[in-house]
Amino acid sequence: MIAPMTKLKRVERTLAGEAVDRPPVTMWSHFGVQHRPGGEFARISLDYFRHYDYDLLKLMNDYFYPMPDGIEELASAEDLARLERFRPQECRWAEQLAAVEYLSAELAGEALFIDTIFEPWQTLERTLAGEHLRRLMSEAPDAVKAALEVVTDNLIEYARASIEHGASGIFITVKASEEYLTRADAAEFELPYARRLLEAVADLAPMNTVHAHGGNIYTDDVVSLPAAVLSYQDRGASNPSLTEMRSHFDGCLMGGIDHTDFVNRTPRYIRERTREAIAEGGRQKFILANGCSTPAEVNPVVLHAVVEEAKAAAR
Repeated sequence: MIAPMTKLKRVERTLAGEAVDRPPVTMWSHFGVQHRPGGEFARISLDYFRHYDYDLLKLMNDYFYPMPDGIEELASAEDLARLERFRPQECRWAEQLAAVEYLSAELAGEALFIDTIFEPWQTLERTLAGEHLRRLMSEAPDAVKAALEVVTDNLIEYARASIEHGASGIFITVKASEEYLTRADAAEFELPYARRLLEAVADLAPMNTVHAHGGNIYTDDVVSLPAAVLSYQDRGASNPSLTEMRSHFDGCLMGGIDHTDFVNRTPRYIRERTREAIAEGGRQKFILANGCSTPAEVNPVVLHAVVEEAKAAAR
């Protein structure tokens, strides 16, 4: 039996592929406070982390990419050309960096934390081009790619700043799955820019993580991205199981908990699913986590049940 470990040591040994007393556990949720200052957001995130006694803090990032001045949509090639380079410290992202800096000071010597980034294509989709993006991919592909280059440059600068402020890595969300993109579109408009972003920070932090979002993920494409950790919804029937993914990815896997299966479930049910996940994930290169963001309306009792079962695995 391995002696009990601190949160920091447990995660560091997991990343190194070494045996641990039990799998580290973490979960995350959107708090809906992106209208508030970064310091307040950081304190809420830290309270959530400590209340549930997680081993790793995954910091959400709901401060959206800024729109160009005087425009509310990017609906044409000409609109896309208005995207420019900027300093992350001089826009709304300054609040996210303030949150990163706050957590770096508060968690020093206690635990690692990683910062969320939406890859360039998804950044365009979330607000900038929104409902126009897929049409523009067909009508003005070169303009979309030029815009993605600008967005990628800005995201690289932000990611570097986040790591400099204390994050142990970036958690980059990609939608390389049949649920969201054809494989051809992912290969042309998404994955090259996600790769460039990850390569730019590959040597700067130990825990850069790819989160493959959705069902029927393009496994071979996702695992080729340079990252130490792969997060995905393994409990979904359309995606590889943790056991299956081991033959594709040599790094640390993050998953085991179905985020869609929390609401209207009893604590006993959640405990049983957690034990199954731990048995499959094992004690090396595995972080027990939700497949994606946990709904805000989840009963705290069931979240506590996940952590309690993770702790019981050490006994």
